[in-house]
Amino acid sequence: MGPVPVHLVLMGISGSGKTVLAERLAAHLGRPYAEADEFHPAANIAKMSAGIPLTDEDRWPWLESMRGWMDQEANAAGTVSTCSALKRTYRDLLRGAAGRVVFLHVLAEPAVITERMEARTDHFMPASLLPSQMAAFEVLAEDEDGWVLENSGSVDELVERALAVVAGL
Repeated sequence: MGPVPVHLVLMGISGSGKTVLAERLAAHLGRPYAEADEFHPAANIAKMSAGIPLTDEDRWPWLESMRGWMDQEANAAGTVSTCSALKRTYRDLLRGAAGRVVFLHVLAEPAVITERMEARTDHFMPASLLPSQMAAFEVLAEDEDGWVLENSGSVDELVERALAVVAGL
């Protein structure tokens, strides 16, 4: 039996820096990469674009698509993906992927996130939805396989902190 794939899921609220970090990690580690936003059905994107928060019912098919991608792309190394993974129940669903699923919670100050969100011009989610994401967010529990990465300093420093975590897996 070969090595167990390790799927790295960079989680956190929108604007926390998940995508930049995930892209750099995937390139460094040579693993397949996916941005969770690409798995949203058109109805979810339309709701968010209109400033309407998603419900759990909206999110289940999206999360199942993400888990399916992890299963499909699983190889000896695993994958790197982004996903807000706001609630434990969402993370539990993702944890059902083949292999080990490790969550890296990218944490940034709310003021920094708001500034980033307001500066975005190429994303469907408006900054007005940040309060609903913050309200829904459940921190990683002690029994969950994951780490918190504070998004402070430079991108290179954040990548180095993430690589140190990954090296210890």
